Amino acid sequence: MNIRKARPQEMDSIMDIIAHARSIMRANGNASQWINGYPSRELMLECLDKGELFVCISGREPAGVFCFAVAEDPNYNKIEGAWLNEAPYGVIHRLATNGQIRGVAAAVLDWCFEQHPNIRVDTHRDNTIMQHIFEKMGYSYCGIIYVSDGTPRLAYQKVP
Repeated sequence: MNIRKARPQEMDSIMDIIAHARSIMRANGNASQWINGYPSRELMLECLDKGELFVCISGREPAGVFCFAVAEDPNYNKIEGAWLNEAPYGVIHRLATNGQIRGVAAAVLDWCFEQHPNIRVDTHRDNTIMQHIFEKMGYSYCGIIYVSDGTPRLAYQKVP
């Protein structure tokens, strides 16, 4: 599997992957994450324009998509709990797969950690699939953060 920056002409495939991930969330009891059109095509295009949108390529088509940046996330400034450190970190958001290839999420988490060995992530409390993946990949639960709409997310971090 190859990971690279997304291209504008891949936006339809990217949004199809997002739609698939949303349906998997619903089928697994997570009906309150990624609602009201989130993440929108406009938001994903913003990530693309910033150079923060990546795809996982298997064969010719994207099998997964995610946003990655080495930058401070304002939602992570306040945590009910404690981060493992206060060093600069990378952040992964909007990780989704088309469900056709196993191991995409693990490959993304490994790749991001190779880019920057201090990663923070968050997920919805009902997203038990992602919680399991984070824990399996060596991420430590740190506490609860609140995203911009005020809803809580479980926060995880991985350090060397």
